[in-house]
Amino acid sequence: MLCGKKERVKKNEERQSSAKVNRRLRPPLPVSFFYGWVVVALSFLTTLVGAGTRSAAAVLINPLETEFGWSRAAIASAVSLNLLLFGVAAPISGWLLDRFGPRRIMIGSLALLVFGVSATTFMQEFWQLVLLWGVVVGLGAGGTASVLSATVAHRWFVARRGLALGILNSAASTGQLIFLPLLMAVIVAAGWRVGSWLLVAVALGLIPLLVLWMRNEPADVGLEPYGLGEGDASPTGRAASTDVSASVPLSEVFRSSTFWLLAGSFFVCGGTSNGLIGTHLIPHSIDHGFPEVAAAATVGVMGGLNFVGTLLSGWLIDRVDARKLLSVVYALRGVSLFILPFVIDFSGLFIFAVIYGLDWFATVPPTIALTADAFGKRSVGSVFGWIFLSHQIGAALAASVSGAIRVWLGDYQLAFLMGGVMALIAAGLALRIPQPRREAQLSPVPSEAAST
Repeated sequence: MLCGKKERVKKNEERQSSAKVNRRLRPPLPVSFFYGWVVVALSFLTTLVGAGTRSAAAVLINPLETEFGWSRAAIASAVSLNLLLFGVAAPISGWLLDRFGPRRIMIGSLALLVFGVSATTFMQEFWQLVLLWGVVVGLGAGGTASVLSATVAHRWFVARRGLALGILNSAASTGQLIFLPLLMAVIVAAGWRVGSWLLVAVALGLIPLLVLWMRNEPADVGLEPYGLGEGDASPTGRAASTDVSASVPLSEVFRSSTFWLLAGSFFVCGGTSNGLIGTHLIPHSIDHGFPEVAAAATVGVMGGLNFVGTLLSGWLIDRVDARKLLSVVYALRGVSLFILPFVIDFSGLFIFAVIYGLDWFATVPPTIALTADAFGKRSVGSVFGWIFLSHQIGAALAASVSGAIRVWLGDYQLAFLMGGVMALIAAGLALRIPQPRREAQLSPVPSEAAST
C-alpha cells in the first residue's frame, strides 16, 4: 500500500514536470502558422532599425558640416570607421550568435545603438563623433547585419529558406527606404538632433518585443525547422544545407578558394554599396543642385526597388545556379554606376535609382547560400561573419577614398566610374566560385545549448 502511494506521488510529479516543460516549450505568441515566421518578422524589424540607424550618416553629413565646420573628408572618415567596425563586428557577432543565440545579441545590439545615437546629440568635438558614431554605433549595427539573417534563416528553415533569406536581407534597404526620407524631412524641419532622438525612440520600442517573443531556434518552442524531412532539393540539384557535422575549422576555411572568391566579391559589394552610394549619393546629389528631400527620396526609391530585387534574388537561389545569379547582379550594378556620372536631372537620377535599387542587397542571398553550401549550416554564422568583414573593409575604404576624391577633384565622377569597373570584376569572380564538392544531407537539427 505504501509502495502504491509512492508510485502515485511519483507519477503526479512526472505529470507536473511534463506540464511545466510543455508550457515552457509553447510559442510565447499563439499563432496559427509556423512560429519561425514570427522570428523572421522580429529579425526583419531589428535589421531594419539597425540599417536605418547606421545609414543615417548619409543625411547627417551636410548638417554636421554646417553646424560644426568639419570638412566633408573628416566626417567621411568617421563614417568610414563606422563601416569598418560594422564589419569587424560581423565575425564576432557570428561567433556570439552561434554560441548564445540571436535573441541576446539582438537586444544587446539595439541597446548599443540607443546609447550611441542618444549620446551623439550632446557632442561638441570631432573626436566625440568618431567615438560615438564611428565606434559605438558601428559595433551596435554590426550585430543586426546580414550575419543575423543567415543565422536565423538556417536555424528555422529547411524549405522556404531562400524566401526567408530574401525577406530578411531586404530589411536593410527597407530601413533606408523608411528612415532616410523621414529623417531628412525631420532634419530640415526641426534639426538633426530631433531626427536622432526619433531613431532612439524606435530602437527602444523594439527591445520589449524581442524580450517577449524572440526565440533562438525551433526547439525552444517545441518545433522542428520548417520543412525538415521533406528532402526537397532545389530544381538546380542543390540541397538545402542542414548538416549537423562539426563546424569547419577556420584554418580550413581560409585555405579554401571559395572563401576568398566570396570575400573578394563581397569586398567589392561593400565598396560599391555602403561605402560609395550609401555614404555619398545624397551629398553628390545636393552638390548638383537637387533638393535635400528629393535626394533622400531617391534613396527611398532605391530601397523600394531593392525590396523587390532582394526578394526575387532569394526566390531565385532555390531555382538557379547561385553563382550565375550573383554574377548578373554585380554586372547590373556596374552598369548603373557607369550611368551615374552622366546624370544631370531628376529623371536620370530616378533611372539610376531603379537599376541600382534592384541589385542593391540582391548580392546577399546568393552569397549566404554559397557559403552554406560550401561550409555547412554549423559554420554559416562564423564563416559569413568573416566574409561580411571583407564587405565592410571595402565599404570603409570606398567611403574614405570617395570623400578624398571629392575634396581633390571637386566631384565624385571618378569614384563612380571606379566603382563600375570594380563591380564588373566582382561579376567575373562570382563565376569562378567552384561548385560544392558534396551536397549537404537533410537531417534533424539538434537544439542549441543557448538559453532563451
